[in-house]
Amino acid sequence: MGRLDGKVALVTGAGSGFGKGISEAFAAEGAKVLVCDINQDGGNATVQTNPLAMAFHKMDVTKASDWKSAVNAAVQKFGKCDVLVNNAGTSYRNKPTVDVTEEEFQKVFDVNVKGIFLGCNAWVSQAIEKKEGGVIINIASVGASRPRPGLVWYNASKGAVANVTKGLAAEYGPHQIRVVSICPLVTSTGLFSHFTGVPDTPENRKNFISNVPMGRIGEVEDVSSTAVFLASSDAKFITGVNLDVDGGRCI
Repeated sequence: MGRLDGKVALVTGAGSGFGKGISEAFAAEGAKVLVCDINQDGGNATVQTNPLAMAFHKMDVTKASDWKSAVNAAVQKFGKCDVLVNNAGTSYRNKPTVDVTEEEFQKVFDVNVKGIFLGCNAWVSQAIEKKEGGVIINIASVGASRPRPGLVWYNASKGAVANVTKGLAAEYGPHQIRVVSICPLVTSTGLFSHFTGVPDTPENRKNFISNVPMGRIGEVEDVSSTAVFLASSDAKFITGVNLDVDGGRCI
């Protein structure tokens, strides 16, 4: 038996990166997963890794109508929706803050913050109605608690996610709805240069890793396995936490 047998999850940004890894890990642990992404090709590719346990639904997390449609699709296809993973996110390339455009700023907050606002509103009502509790897992960032130059507004959006996680946990705890966030370090998903602002060279990786006590950057599996734990009954008394998955970087 898997740790998520009988559970149904909706995962956003599931066509690549953390979302893909989380969807695959959830399915491997017995969950049914609605794979949601604006990228249809990516989403369908994720589904093909375990088509008996997954289904794809195209959506834009910044649109309330898409959220309503996605939650309804999960319930109609699988009978319920126990777990919401707010993984979809975006950033601009690490650069001086004065060079960040208004368009870049707006997109970061629309996807990273408004997307969670809309998602929680759409998901919570059905979770309260079925009276069986549930779990919301938000993907934040180590930048929520340890912001650095060059990604100021991205880190601010993830700081909002961390704060929202605590507020929602306090508000919906009486309904047995747990709300948690995972705060990952830079991972080996091809975005090292995007987030650090330096070329992805062996020397620059070595310099970055020198500040990580466990001596490496993150892997998708570090996040996906953490998400499985937080979604499972093993974490049934854990809520309102922003869990750093960073090899000690934020110490």
